[in-house]
Amino acid sequence: MRHAARMTLKLSPIELSLFASRVDALCAEMGALLGRTAFSPNIRDRLDYSCAAFDASGQLLGQATHIPVHLGSMAYAMGDLAASRRWSPGEQVLLNDPYAGGTHLPDITFIAPAFVDHELIGFVANRAHHADIGADAPGSMPISTRLDQEGLLIPPTRIMEQGAWCEPILQGLLNQLRDGTAARGDFTAQAAANRLGAQRLEALAALHGAAGFQRACAALQDYGERLAQALLDELPAGEFFFRDWLDDDGAGTRDIPISVRIDTRSHPVQVDFTGTGGQLAGNLNCPMPVTAAAVFYVFRCLMPAQTPACAGAMRGIELFAPTGCLLNAQAPAAVAAGNVETSMRIVDVVCGALAQVLPERIAAASQGSMNNLAMGRAGADGWDYYETLAGGMGAGPQAPGASARHSHMTNTLNTPVEVLERHYPLRVERYALRRGSGGRGRLAGGDGIVREYEFLAPATLSLITERRQRGPWGLAGGGAGQAGENWLDQERLPAKVERQVAAGQRLRVATPGGGAFGTEEPEP
Repeated sequence: MRHAARMTLKLSPIELSLFASRVDALCAEMGALLGRTAFSPNIRDRLDYSCAAFDASGQLLGQATHIPVHLGSMAYAMGDLAASRRWSPGEQVLLNDPYAGGTHLPDITFIAPAFVDHELIGFVANRAHHADIGADAPGSMPISTRLDQEGLLIPPTRIMEQGAWCEPILQGLLNQLRDGTAARGDFTAQAAANRLGAQRLEALAALHGAAGFQRACAALQDYGERLAQALLDELPAGEFFFRDWLDDDGAGTRDIPISVRIDTRSHPVQVDFTGTGGQLAGNLNCPMPVTAAAVFYVFRCLMPAQTPACAGAMRGIELFAPTGCLLNAQAPAAVAAGNVETSMRIVDVVCGALAQVLPERIAAASQGSMNNLAMGRAGADGWDYYETLAGGMGAGPQAPGASARHSHMTNTLNTPVEVLERHYPLRVERYALRRGSGGRGRLAGGDGIVREYEFLAPATLSLITERRQRGPWGLAGGGAGQAGENWLDQERLPAKVERQVAAGQRLRVATPGGGAFGTEEPEP
């Protein structure tokens, strides 16, 4: 008790550092449990999930080093979710509605409250990408023009009460999926990760006492704000503009502009997307939490390494995107690709603007696409497969770009060839670096990859890719990386396409290389 009483006083720097580390550690432990116990390869092997902790008002306290687009969007939306209901011990809520705190329908979020002495002290949450969310297209990444084509829409729904499943609700969801057994296994893994995280957060709060825990949370947010502000204060005063384009939306609109203006003269710093294209018929639209995730990711990468991953670190940045534009889409706009492709281009434009302010710290554009590949077959013996593919990273002022990496808004792994071939009627015929695809310059961009699949049975194929028209740009005179290519046998495919394929056909995806940095020095 003497120790608990002491911890309710003002935290020393050492105690604050320990508090931040313990929050991050409990998130990492949640992720380890989720990855070990999930059923589907996309979650278990590719690690397409994220875990985070929040205070009682829904402000981000900490997170594991998982997927930026998951984590930033949860941080942006959790305040409204926390205030939307009365929470009870032992309950969990799940959702995937992009307009109620989600990103796109395959990403299902589980949220659990944490209590000490019947007082709500915080939340834990995890988000995982499910290859089957009930869309007509296998892999649940269709070339859609309406949200209802993308699968099962789940508003915030209580799925556990007093530690037990709400079975009628759970079974109703599972009945709408192709493989309810695998989905139940993944849901169980997500719920177990939250249960562990809530226990760890409650133990941490009990150590400090409820009042001391609240003060520690406030101190952590203030510390994050101070470190972030130190970066923002370094930025030269001015307005900095950048524009880039998406290839197409798969529904007839091409060369879609994304514009940003960063005003460092104000406090907070203004990040304004006025001039960005309007909401689209295709599915590249972003709900605002996804846009925020991409912006926060870029600024977070520039902050000191010891900056806690908390809401306070983002207080000095204010976002604006016109209502109804591509980056602040309104329901029921289709959004399946906004989370994965548009978020990558937001990173590019924010980096392009900041390169004018911090030329010694910003790298050239990386591949700019997650190269989404979904395939499978409907029916009683059907299957669903989804993965994203690595590419080249942009070179920076100090080093060439890395090759064959998942970059920026994705932080997943590849699906091991052995896992893919064991579980699905597919054979990987080639998996190699795409030599020379990185931009040429003083420091070369990283190379993309080539991954070639042979179909061993008929299937439906969906590709949602970008950077097939314009290669990732270089900086300081460096050359652009090569644009990506998609091939089915000898036919070059569009960036976004859905096809029926026969056994024996081959798909080859060549991913973009990264941009180079600096003018290439002539040979002597």
